[in-house]
Amino acid sequence: MTDLNQLEHDLLSQVEAAGDEAALESVRVSALGKKGSVSELLKTLGAMSPEERKERGPLINGLRDKVQGAITAKRETLAEAALEARLSAERIDVTLPVPEAPEVRGRVHPISQVIEELTAIFADMGFSVAEGPDIETDYLNFTALNFPEGHPAREMHDTFFLASDEKGERKVLRTHTSPVQIRTMTSQKPPIRVIIPGRTYRHDSDQTHTPMFHQVEGLVIDRQANIAHMKWILEEFCKAFFEVEQVKMRFRPSFFPFTEPSAEVDIQCSRKGGEIRFGEGTDWLEILGCGMVHSNVLRNCGLDPDEYQGFAWGMGIDRIAMLKYGMPDLRPFFEADVRWLNHYGFRPLDIPSLVSGLTS
Repeated sequence: MTDLNQLEHDLLSQVEAAGDEAALESVRVSALGKKGSVSELLKTLGAMSPEERKERGPLINGLRDKVQGAITAKRETLAEAALEARLSAERIDVTLPVPEAPEVRGRVHPISQVIEELTAIFADMGFSVAEGPDIETDYLNFTALNFPEGHPAREMHDTFFLASDEKGERKVLRTHTSPVQIRTMTSQKPPIRVIIPGRTYRHDSDQTHTPMFHQVEGLVIDRQANIAHMKWILEEFCKAFFEVEQVKMRFRPSFFPFTEPSAEVDIQCSRKGGEIRFGEGTDWLEILGCGMVHSNVLRNCGLDPDEYQGFAWGMGIDRIAMLKYGMPDLRPFFEADVRWLNHYGFRPLDIPSLVSGLTS
Protein backbone atom coordinates (compact mmCIF):
# COMPACT_ATOMS: atom_id res chain seq x y z
CA MET A 1 0.00 0.00 0.00
CA THR A 2 2.83 2.38 0.87
CA ASP A 3 4.57 1.62 -2.45
CA LEU A 4 1.41 2.46 -4.39
CA ASN A 5 0.97 5.73 -2.50
CA GLN A 6 4.57 6.70 -3.20
CA LEU A 7 4.28 5.77 -6.87
CA GLU A 8 1.06 7.77 -7.15
CA HIS A 9 2.73 10.78 -5.55
CA ASP A 10 5.75 10.54 -7.86
CA LEU A 11 3.72 10.14 -11.02
CA LEU A 12 1.29 12.97 -10.21
CA SER A 13 4.25 15.24 -9.42
CA GLN A 14 5.84 14.43 -12.78
CA VAL A 15 2.55 15.17 -14.55
CA GLU A 16 2.28 18.50 -12.77
CA ALA A 17 5.88 19.42 -13.58
CA ALA A 18 5.53 18.71 -17.31
CA GLY A 19 6.06 22.04 -19.10
CA ASP A 20 4.99 21.07 -22.60
CA GLU A 21 3.28 18.38 -24.62
CA ALA A 22 6.50 16.45 -25.23
CA ALA A 23 7.36 16.25 -21.50
CA LEU A 24 3.82 15.17 -20.68
CA GLU A 25 3.95 12.44 -23.32
CA SER A 26 7.19 11.18 -21.79
CA VAL A 27 5.49 10.87 -18.38
CA ARG A 28 2.54 9.06 -19.94
CA VAL A 29 4.78 6.51 -21.64
CA SER A 30 6.81 5.90 -18.45
CA ALA A 31 3.61 5.28 -16.46
CA LEU A 32 0.99 3.91 -18.82
CA GLY A 33 3.06 2.74 -21.79
CA LYS A 34 3.56 -0.92 -22.67
CA LYS A 35 6.40 -1.20 -20.16
CA GLY A 36 5.31 1.61 -17.88
CA SER A 37 5.34 1.36 -14.10
CA VAL A 38 1.54 1.23 -13.78
CA SER A 39 1.21 -1.19 -16.69
CA GLU A 40 3.72 -3.55 -15.03
CA LEU A 41 1.61 -3.53 -11.85
CA LEU A 42 -1.52 -4.38 -13.87
CA LYS A 43 0.28 -7.40 -15.33
CA THR A 44 0.78 -8.84 -11.82
CA LEU A 45 -2.96 -9.17 -11.21
CA GLY A 46 -3.19 -12.36 -13.25
CA ALA A 47 -0.73 -14.22 -10.93
CA MET A 48 -2.51 -13.20 -7.69
CA SER A 49 -4.95 -15.30 -5.72
CA PRO A 50 -8.59 -14.28 -5.78
CA GLU A 51 -8.30 -12.69 -2.34
CA GLU A 52 -5.16 -10.67 -3.31
CA ARG A 53 -6.72 -9.65 -6.59
CA LYS A 54 -9.83 -8.48 -4.79
CA GLU A 55 -7.72 -6.34 -2.48
CA ARG A 56 -5.01 -5.05 -4.87
CA GLY A 57 -7.05 -4.81 -8.07
CA PRO A 58 -9.10 -1.75 -7.11
CA LEU A 59 -5.96 0.02 -5.82
CA ILE A 60 -3.89 -0.54 -8.97
CA ASN A 61 -6.79 0.29 -11.32
CA GLY A 62 -7.51 3.37 -9.23
CA LEU A 63 -3.88 4.47 -9.60
CA ARG A 64 -4.11 4.03 -13.34
CA ASP A 65 -7.34 6.08 -13.50
CA LYS A 66 -5.85 8.89 -11.38
CA VAL A 67 -2.70 9.12 -13.49
CA GLN A 68 -4.72 8.99 -16.70
CA GLY A 69 -7.09 11.70 -15.45
CA ALA A 70 -4.19 13.89 -14.33
CA ILE A 71 -2.50 13.55 -17.74
CA THR A 72 -5.75 14.46 -19.55
CA ALA A 73 -6.30 17.49 -17.34
CA LYS A 74 -2.67 18.60 -17.79
CA ARG A 75 -2.93 18.23 -21.57
CA GLU A 76 -5.98 20.50 -21.62
CA THR A 77 -4.13 23.05 -19.46
CA LEU A 78 -1.12 23.02 -21.79
CA ALA A 79 -3.38 23.40 -24.85
CA GLU A 80 -5.12 26.41 -23.30
CA ALA A 81 -1.78 27.98 -22.44
CA ALA A 82 -0.50 27.43 -25.99
CA LEU A 83 -3.67 29.00 -27.41
CA GLU A 84 -3.33 32.00 -25.10
CA ALA A 85 0.29 32.46 -26.18
CA ARG A 86 -0.65 32.27 -29.85
CA LEU A 87 -3.53 34.69 -29.46
CA SER A 88 -1.27 37.08 -27.63
CA ALA A 89 1.40 36.88 -30.32
CA GLU A 90 -1.13 37.30 -33.14
CA ARG A 91 -3.22 39.93 -31.42
CA ILE A 92 -4.35 42.85 -33.58
CA ASP A 93 -4.39 46.25 -31.97
CA VAL A 94 -7.72 47.61 -33.17
CA THR A 95 -6.81 51.05 -31.86
CA LEU A 96 -4.23 51.43 -34.69
CA PRO A 97 -5.27 52.51 -38.21
CA VAL A 98 -5.78 49.70 -40.72
CA PRO A 99 -2.65 49.35 -42.90
CA GLU A 100 -3.23 50.33 -46.53
CA ALA A 101 -3.22 47.61 -49.15
CA PRO A 102 -0.42 47.69 -51.75
CA GLU A 103 -2.77 48.85 -54.51
CA VAL A 104 -3.79 51.78 -52.31
CA ARG A 105 -0.33 52.54 -50.91
CA GLY A 106 1.37 52.63 -54.34
CA ARG A 107 1.60 55.82 -56.38
CA VAL A 108 1.63 56.60 -60.11
CA HIS A 109 4.35 59.03 -61.20
CA PRO A 110 2.98 62.42 -62.36
CA ILE A 111 4.55 61.93 -65.80
CA SER A 112 2.68 58.65 -66.28
CA GLN A 113 -0.49 60.28 -65.00
CA VAL A 114 -0.24 63.22 -67.41
CA ILE A 115 0.42 60.89 -70.36
CA GLU A 116 -2.76 59.01 -69.45
CA GLU A 117 -4.64 62.32 -69.26
CA LEU A 118 -3.33 63.40 -72.66
CA THR A 119 -4.29 60.06 -74.17
CA ALA A 120 -7.81 60.28 -72.75
CA ILE A 121 -8.34 63.83 -74.07
CA PHE A 122 -7.05 63.26 -77.59
CA ALA A 123 -8.66 59.81 -77.90
CA ASP A 124 -12.00 61.57 -77.40
CA MET A 125 -11.12 63.69 -80.47
CA GLY A 126 -10.32 60.63 -82.57
CA PHE A 127 -6.53 60.51 -82.17
CA SER A 128 -4.49 57.35 -81.78
CA VAL A 129 -1.07 56.98 -80.12
CA ALA A 130 2.11 56.47 -82.19
CA GLU A 131 5.51 55.47 -80.79
CA GLY A 132 9.07 55.15 -82.04
CA PRO A 133 12.62 54.34 -80.87
CA ASP A 134 14.67 56.65 -78.66
CA ILE A 135 17.74 56.19 -80.89
CA GLU A 136 17.22 57.69 -84.33
CA THR A 137 19.15 58.28 -87.54
CA ASP A 138 20.37 61.75 -88.40
CA TYR A 139 18.06 61.65 -91.42
CA LEU A 140 14.85 61.02 -89.46
CA ASN A 141 15.78 63.33 -86.59
CA PHE A 142 16.95 66.26 -88.75
CA THR A 143 17.11 65.96 -92.56
CA ALA A 144 13.60 64.61 -93.18
CA LEU A 145 12.25 67.37 -90.93
CA ASN A 146 13.81 70.09 -93.10
CA PHE A 147 16.73 70.91 -90.79
CA PRO A 148 19.42 72.41 -93.07
CA GLU A 149 23.07 71.48 -92.80
CA GLY A 150 24.78 73.61 -90.17
CA HIS A 151 21.60 74.14 -88.13
CA PRO A 152 22.46 74.75 -84.41
CA ALA A 153 20.38 71.76 -83.34
CA ARG A 154 22.81 69.48 -85.16
CA GLU A 155 25.76 70.71 -83.12
CA MET A 156 27.34 68.58 -80.40
CA HIS A 157 26.55 71.12 -77.65
CA ASP A 158 22.81 70.48 -78.04
CA THR A 159 22.51 66.88 -79.28
CA PHE A 160 23.71 63.56 -77.90
CA PHE A 161 25.50 61.87 -80.82
CA LEU A 162 26.47 58.18 -80.70
CA ALA A 163 29.73 56.80 -82.08
CA SER A 164 29.89 56.40 -85.84
CA ASP A 165 29.05 52.97 -87.27
CA GLU A 166 31.06 51.06 -89.88
CA LYS A 167 29.60 53.28 -92.61
CA GLY A 168 30.67 56.43 -90.81
CA GLU A 169 27.05 57.36 -89.93
CA ARG A 170 26.22 58.65 -86.49
CA LYS A 171 22.92 58.00 -84.78
CA VAL A 172 21.49 60.32 -82.13
CA LEU A 173 19.32 60.21 -79.05
CA ARG A 174 16.24 61.84 -80.51
CA THR A 175 15.95 65.53 -79.64
CA HIS A 176 12.18 65.51 -80.17
CA THR A 177 9.46 62.98 -80.94
CA SER A 178 9.08 64.44 -84.47
CA PRO A 179 10.90 61.48 -86.13
CA VAL A 180 7.80 59.44 -85.29
CA GLN A 181 5.83 61.87 -87.47
CA ILE A 182 8.07 60.90 -90.39
CA ARG A 183 7.71 57.21 -89.58
CA THR A 184 3.93 57.58 -89.42
CA MET A 185 3.58 59.54 -92.68
CA THR A 186 5.77 57.03 -94.55
CA SER A 187 3.92 53.97 -93.21
CA GLN A 188 0.28 55.16 -93.22
CA LYS A 189 -1.94 56.75 -95.82
CA PRO A 190 -3.85 59.93 -94.89
CA PRO A 191 -6.03 60.82 -93.13
CA ILE A 192 -3.68 60.70 -90.13
CA ARG A 193 -4.51 61.79 -86.58
CA VAL A 194 -1.92 60.76 -83.99
CA ILE A 195 -0.31 61.98 -80.80
CA ILE A 196 3.25 60.98 -79.98
CA PRO A 197 4.27 60.93 -76.31
CA GLY A 198 7.78 59.83 -75.41
CA ARG A 199 11.24 60.52 -74.00
CA THR A 200 13.56 63.00 -75.70
CA TYR A 201 17.14 64.07 -75.01
CA ARG A 202 19.02 67.36 -75.15
CA HIS A 203 22.22 68.61 -73.57
CA ASP A 204 20.61 70.90 -70.98
CA SER A 205 20.15 70.83 -67.20
CA ASP A 206 18.73 73.37 -64.72
CA GLN A 207 15.59 73.97 -62.64
CA THR A 208 13.28 73.69 -65.66
CA HIS A 209 15.42 71.55 -68.02
CA THR A 210 16.86 68.04 -67.78
CA PRO A 211 19.02 66.05 -70.26
CA MET A 212 16.14 63.60 -70.61
CA PHE A 213 12.60 64.93 -70.68
CA HIS A 214 9.17 63.98 -72.01
CA GLN A 215 7.38 65.48 -74.97
CA VAL A 216 4.08 64.96 -76.72
CA GLU A 217 3.45 65.95 -80.32
CA GLY A 218 0.31 65.86 -82.40
CA LEU A 219 -0.01 65.40 -86.14
CA VAL A 220 -2.98 65.74 -88.49
CA ILE A 221 -2.65 65.09 -92.23
CA ASP A 222 -5.68 65.39 -94.50
CA ARG A 223 -6.83 67.09 -97.66
CA GLN A 224 -8.57 69.94 -95.85
CA ALA A 225 -6.66 70.21 -92.54
CA ASN A 226 -6.09 73.87 -91.71
CA ILE A 227 -5.10 76.31 -88.97
CA ALA A 228 -8.69 76.76 -87.82
CA HIS A 229 -8.90 73.02 -87.08
CA MET A 230 -5.61 73.19 -85.17
CA LYS A 231 -6.75 76.18 -83.11
CA TRP A 232 -9.96 74.41 -82.11
CA ILE A 233 -8.11 71.22 -81.12
CA LEU A 234 -5.61 73.11 -78.97
CA GLU A 235 -8.32 75.16 -77.26
CA GLU A 236 -10.35 72.05 -76.46
CA PHE A 237 -7.25 70.33 -75.18
CA CYS A 238 -6.33 73.20 -72.83
CA LYS A 239 -9.88 73.42 -71.46
CA ALA A 240 -9.99 69.68 -70.78
CA PHE A 241 -6.45 69.34 -69.43
CA PHE A 242 -6.47 72.36 -67.10
CA GLU A 243 -10.15 71.67 -66.27
CA VAL A 244 -11.48 75.17 -66.95
CA GLU A 245 -14.58 76.24 -68.84
CA GLN A 246 -12.92 78.83 -71.06
CA VAL A 247 -9.37 79.67 -72.16
CA LYS A 248 -7.91 82.50 -74.16
CA MET A 249 -4.97 81.66 -76.38
CA ARG A 250 -2.51 83.86 -78.21
CA PHE A 251 -0.70 82.64 -81.33
CA ARG A 252 2.62 84.44 -81.93
CA PRO A 253 4.52 84.04 -85.21
CA SER A 254 7.66 81.92 -84.81
CA PHE A 255 9.98 79.69 -86.82
CA PHE A 256 10.44 75.93 -86.86
CA PRO A 257 12.18 74.15 -89.77
CA PHE A 258 9.42 71.57 -90.12
CA THR A 259 6.36 73.90 -90.13
CA GLU A 260 5.34 76.92 -92.20
CA PRO A 261 3.72 79.07 -90.97
CA SER A 262 4.81 78.42 -87.39
CA ALA A 263 3.54 79.82 -84.10
CA GLU A 264 4.17 79.73 -80.38
CA VAL A 265 1.06 79.56 -78.25
CA ASP A 266 0.45 81.44 -75.00
CA ILE A 267 -2.45 80.76 -72.67
CA GLN A 268 -4.09 83.37 -70.48
CA CYS A 269 -3.47 82.95 -66.74
CA SER A 270 -3.28 84.69 -63.38
CA ARG A 271 -0.06 84.73 -61.34
CA LYS A 272 -1.45 86.32 -58.18
CA GLY A 273 -0.05 85.04 -54.89
CA GLY A 274 2.64 83.05 -56.65
CA GLU A 275 0.02 80.61 -57.96
CA ILE A 276 -0.71 80.09 -61.65
CA ARG A 277 -4.40 79.79 -62.47
CA PHE A 278 -5.64 79.30 -66.02
CA GLY A 279 -8.84 80.67 -67.55
CA GLU A 280 -8.57 83.98 -65.68
CA GLY A 281 -6.27 86.96 -65.11
CA THR A 282 -4.32 89.18 -67.49
CA ASP A 283 -0.96 87.35 -67.71
CA TRP A 284 0.24 85.04 -70.50
CA LEU A 285 2.26 81.84 -70.36
CA GLU A 286 3.83 80.00 -73.29
CA ILE A 287 2.87 76.31 -73.37
CA LEU A 288 3.55 74.92 -76.86
CA GLY A 289 4.69 75.40 -80.44
CA CYS A 290 2.72 74.54 -83.57
CA GLY A 291 2.27 75.19 -87.28
CA MET A 292 1.32 73.82 -90.66
CA VAL A 293 3.51 70.91 -91.80
CA HIS A 294 6.17 72.21 -94.19
CA SER A 295 5.73 71.17 -97.82
CA ASN A 296 9.32 69.84 -97.86
CA VAL A 297 8.48 67.49 -94.98
CA LEU A 298 5.42 66.21 -96.88
CA ARG A 299 7.57 65.59 -99.96
CA ASN A 300 10.21 63.78 -97.90
CA CYS A 301 7.44 61.42 -96.78
CA GLY A 302 6.16 60.77 -100.28
CA LEU A 303 3.05 62.98 -99.94
CA ASP A 304 2.01 65.53 -102.54
CA PRO A 305 1.67 68.97 -100.85
CA ASP A 306 -0.77 69.98 -103.61
CA GLU A 307 -3.10 67.20 -102.46
CA TYR A 308 -2.44 66.91 -98.73
CA GLN A 309 -1.72 69.38 -95.99
CA GLY A 310 -1.54 69.10 -92.24
CA PHE A 311 -0.60 70.65 -88.96
CA ALA A 312 1.46 69.62 -85.95
CA TRP A 313 2.19 70.80 -82.44
CA GLY A 314 4.47 69.86 -79.58
CA MET A 315 4.74 70.52 -75.86
CA GLY A 316 6.76 69.34 -72.88
CA ILE A 317 4.88 66.84 -70.72
CA ASP A 318 7.09 67.63 -67.72
CA ARG A 319 6.35 71.35 -68.13
CA ILE A 320 2.57 71.07 -68.31
CA ALA A 321 2.65 68.62 -65.36
CA MET A 322 4.54 71.25 -63.33
CA LEU A 323 2.03 73.94 -64.35
CA LYS A 324 -1.06 71.89 -63.58
CA TYR A 325 0.05 70.35 -60.29
CA GLY A 326 2.17 73.18 -58.86
CA MET A 327 5.60 71.55 -58.91
CA PRO A 328 8.35 74.20 -58.59
CA ASP A 329 11.34 72.15 -59.74
CA LEU A 330 11.76 69.64 -62.56
CA ARG A 331 14.73 67.76 -61.12
CA PRO A 332 12.81 65.80 -58.41
CA PHE A 333 10.84 64.13 -61.24
CA PHE A 334 13.88 61.91 -61.80
CA GLU A 335 15.40 61.58 -58.31
CA ALA A 336 13.31 58.55 -57.21
CA ASP A 337 12.50 60.12 -53.83
CA VAL A 338 9.61 58.10 -52.37
CA ARG A 339 8.57 61.03 -50.16
CA TRP A 340 8.15 63.25 -53.22
CA LEU A 341 6.23 60.52 -55.04
CA ASN A 342 3.92 60.00 -52.06
CA HIS A 343 3.16 63.72 -52.09
CA TYR A 344 2.74 64.31 -55.83
CA GLY A 345 1.88 60.81 -57.04
CA PHE A 346 -1.56 59.49 -57.95
CA ARG A 347 -3.51 56.47 -56.77
CA PRO A 348 -3.02 53.65 -59.27
CA LEU A 349 -6.68 52.70 -59.66
CA ASP A 350 -7.82 56.24 -60.52
CA ILE A 351 -7.82 55.97 -64.32
CA PRO A 352 -8.23 59.40 -65.99
CA SER A 353 -11.33 59.79 -68.11
CA LEU A 354 -13.38 62.68 -69.47
CA VAL A 355 -16.48 61.25 -67.80
CA SER A 356 -15.29 60.76 -64.21
CA GLY A 357 -12.68 63.54 -64.38
CA LEU A 358 -8.99 63.51 -65.18
CA THR A 359 -7.85 63.89 -61.55
CA SER A 360 -10.85 62.55 -59.57
